[in-house]
Amino acid sequence: MDHSSAFNARSSGPSTGSEERTFKETVVTINRVAKVVKGGKRFSFSALVVVGDGAGTVGMGMGKAREVQVAIQKATSCARKSLMVFPLQGDSIPHEVVAKSGAGLVWMKPAAPGTGVIAGGGVRAVLEAGGVKNILTKSLGSSNPFNMVAAALECLKILRTAADVAKIRGK
Repeated sequence: MDHSSAFNARSSGPSTGSEERTFKETVVTINRVAKVVKGGKRFSFSALVVVGDGAGTVGMGMGKAREVQVAIQKATSCARKSLMVFPLQGDSIPHEVVAKSGAGLVWMKPAAPGTGVIAGGGVRAVLEAGGVKNILTKSLGSSNPFNMVAAALECLKILRTAADVAKIRGK
């Protein structure tokens, strides 16, 4: 179940200006969860949301509430607090990368212009929110959306540009 909408959020970074950034919010999954109590079952909803600005910034959040909309709002708020920046090379990623989260494994490889986003489910949501337009991916192991999104974010966290590597090596 994918819902997308754009909304404005103020940058809460170290800058003093009041610049506006537009974020794309994508609901990756919504689960109905039940707590068994003395009188029966109490149902609530858990939501997984990915937020990104389409220019190399992306975050994920989880929220849980009695109503779907409140769960989505909580997850969006959590996602905006966990934003991370990753390097883009044109409209793809700088190099091939593999990362794991739980039992989910995600492999990403840069692709030529015109390829598009070759990814499934949660990984696609992360890449589109982050602004990647050409990439090849493969999801291995678990198909759990929570693990897939976390593994995709881990892949993006590992990425380095050639300039960053040269600076680390002191060249």
